[in-house]
Amino acid sequence: MTRPMRIVGGTVLADGALAGADILLADGIIAGFDVSAPSDALTFDASGLLVLPGIVDLHGDAFERQMQPRPGINFPIDLALAETQTQLLGNGVTTAYHGVTLSWEPGLRGLEAWRALSGALFSRTWTCDMRLHLRWEAFNLDALDVALDDIGGGRVGLLAFNDHTPEILPRLDNPAKAAAYAARAGVSVETLREIGERAAAREAEVGPALDRMAAAARTAGIPMASHDDESVQARDDFRARGARISEFPMSEEVARAAHAAGDFVAMGSPNVVRGGSHMGWASAAALAEAGICTVLTSDYFYPCLPRAPFVLAGRGKMDLPEAWALVSANPAAAAGLSDRGVLAEGKRADVLLVAVEAGVPRLVATIVAGQGAHVTAEGVARLR
Repeated sequence: MTRPMRIVGGTVLADGALAGADILLADGIIAGFDVSAPSDALTFDASGLLVLPGIVDLHGDAFERQMQPRPGINFPIDLALAETQTQLLGNGVTTAYHGVTLSWEPGLRGLEAWRALSGALFSRTWTCDMRLHLRWEAFNLDALDVALDDIGGGRVGLLAFNDHTPEILPRLDNPAKAAAYAARAGVSVETLREIGERAAAREAEVGPALDRMAAAARTAGIPMASHDDESVQARDDFRARGARISEFPMSEEVARAAHAAGDFVAMGSPNVVRGGSHMGWASAAALAEAGICTVLTSDYFYPCLPRAPFVLAGRGKMDLPEAWALVSANPAAAAGLSDRGVLAEGKRADVLLVAVEAGVPRLVATIVAGQGAHVTAEGVARLR
């Protein structure tokens, strides 16, 4: 049981609006607004700060750079996860789905790495609520039974359907790209090509395997997504399997069709912060302003998540409450997490204290389930 905490004097985002209020956190939840506090409660002076819901990140793979900061240079998984948690909490992420690719490639995205990471993740309790987002490579048929067991065993929090095989194999004819893939996999280019060609030769088995994965996810009650939807038909096919999240649709046409069908459309916050997609795809900012992109993720860089809503608000077409929902309430709803994503009585006490200077946010404190998880020197000075 954590010590109660009062957050006083801040501007609170609740019920879709910003207004002054005091919040009481107790037993890991939001106990009420403008209510009396127990005598042993800590007090956090939030004067001049925004009080925002914690960030829910549905798709982040920046943890891979802690596992393998340089191609072929690996570090222990527990060390990588601990450093990743530090980065997440320092950027206001209170719930994180690690996008772990389970591919036919060996090395960083292979079966051994999947087992090591999932083992380390479930071996201890973490402050940040870190979960597994299984990025299933469609041609990885040799690992199908492992993936099905992990879904059935409750170790997967979100399932995404990937198919990078058609783009990887041709790139192996490019010496520079082939060398990068081989270094990541820890094998020679020739070996990687042989493994990839063996996987590609089993194309007839891919559809039935996808059906089995989707059925297992439906039985387990976990959300599903399709990744890099290249066509409306592809999105329709995955929706028919139960995948109601379109991750990084490759064109505005696909994004619009997904939204019109009632799907969540998830895009990367780096796209917003950089002013466009590094792949030359649709603008996440423009689609968010049109109400089509409904979820922003960290993708490959955690610091963009707390920054992107302020970038959107600064563009003048969305207010901050609307923009902040893209990183809190909406991803929580997409993941089926009804206990978080908003600041409301009875909800999980995931709270951020944020200073804003010239439209740029600066995190002062991250509170997870009522517990101070990341507090800067300024934040410590505000506690009493």
